[in-house]
Amino acid sequence: MPKKAKPAGSGKEEGPVPCKQMKVEAAGGPSALNFDSPSSLFESLISPIKTETFFKEFWEQKPLLIQRDDPALATYYGSLFKLTDLKSLCSRGMYYGRDVNVCRCVNGKKKVLNKDGKAHFLQLRKDFDQKRATIQFHQPQRFKDELWRIQEKLECYFGSLVGSNVYITPAGSQGLPPHYDDVELEGEKHWRLYHPTVPLAREYSVEAEERIGRPVHEFMLKPGDLLYFPRGTIHQADTPAGLAHSTHVTISTYQNNSWGDFLLDTISGLVFDTAKEDVELRTGIPRQLLLQVESTTVATRRLSGFLRTLADRLEGTKELLSSDMKKDFIMHRLPPYSAGDGAELSTPGGKLPRLDSVVRLQFKDHIVLTVLPDQDQSDEAQEKMVYIYHSLKNSRETHMMGNEEETEFHGLRFPLSHLDALKQIWNSPAISVKDLKLTTDEEKESLVLSLWTECLIQVV
Repeated sequence: MPKKAKPAGSGKEEGPVPCKQMKVEAAGGPSALNFDSPSSLFESLISPIKTETFFKEFWEQKPLLIQRDDPALATYYGSLFKLTDLKSLCSRGMYYGRDVNVCRCVNGKKKVLNKDGKAHFLQLRKDFDQKRATIQFHQPQRFKDELWRIQEKLECYFGSLVGSNVYITPAGSQGLPPHYDDVELEGEKHWRLYHPTVPLAREYSVEAEERIGRPVHEFMLKPGDLLYFPRGTIHQADTPAGLAHSTHVTISTYQNNSWGDFLLDTISGLVFDTAKEDVELRTGIPRQLLLQVESTTVATRRLSGFLRTLADRLEGTKELLSSDMKKDFIMHRLPPYSAGDGAELSTPGGKLPRLDSVVRLQFKDHIVLTVLPDQDQSDEAQEKMVYIYHSLKNSRETHMMGNEEETEFHGLRFPLSHLDALKQIWNSPAISVKDLKLTTDEEKESLVLSLWTECLIQVV
């Protein structure tokens, strides 16, 4: 029987990079985001820019400002988060630092005006009105359904965590000095959805222009505008005088999702597989090697040879063992969006699968299938197991909040002999249980029953 999965532990200088601006008139009729699929959502988010154009010309390269004169879209963006939303949220128990920050840019530096303990709306409004402070709300998708809906689809689209923050700034004020995203946000790409009034954003500060030789771009943003910029873009935003206030939502993704991260994640599995067949990798290192200040020529040469061996093996490898990235992503991401309370994801529904049933995978974008050494064995003779992790039962309320102690894996594990049958289910729109590549009918029924119990398949 399958078991529940357990936690496991160029030398040329680049020239200026211009900020592309697209002005689009309304094509007639209301414009809404398309939630039919993750790809359709992203396409509608950056419309009229084509997805292929975006990733070829802008992704990780240069900023993009999309301005759409569409009242329906402006109204939609404006509904994502409002100053008045804070009143109801504060009644649910919001805390300074964890959920909300109050800050203002004073003499080019960020001044934090947080109080201690719970945040009360009247105090927030007082600081906002009298001290002209910016209110920053962390991860509003925990409470705002439409942001949950957007970010859940984007996590499916990118295969990476997607976080958000809200910034509400009074007229004639600025919350943050010129900055770029620091180590905590390294590797993230940002979208800013602007509503309901007009802030002024400067892509780079003057000091940054002098330091890195890139131009300063200033542009007015209005309701319905979307601004994308890659990691490391120095930016600041302020609200001009004469307005009520400005609100914008930042949506960020691709944190710790580089090739370097992926290499660190998969190299241990590659070494694990290779060492089982290559006796040289299992021989001991020279005595006192760890006590030496500098690596010896012999040690460096041996390591270089091992790396070449690993590279040769990698060329013919179809399945890389993921150590942490898959598990971390699926464990911390949002659960599937549900307009209700999500109860339908807690218990299986529909017919019980039998040998004569036809089944299909559901919530495929929320499931990962991976092969790992058996995490219940600690000896050198670890066998490989098939692990299935899913996010159907994840907590929306702790999303992107770093609550490691409140997070657990949800999923199943199976013997390696079940891998082909699982691939059949993964790769087929629908499949008959009796056609699964397993030895006995009992194994076939047991497999689909386990998946059905976790709400991962349904009978068609």
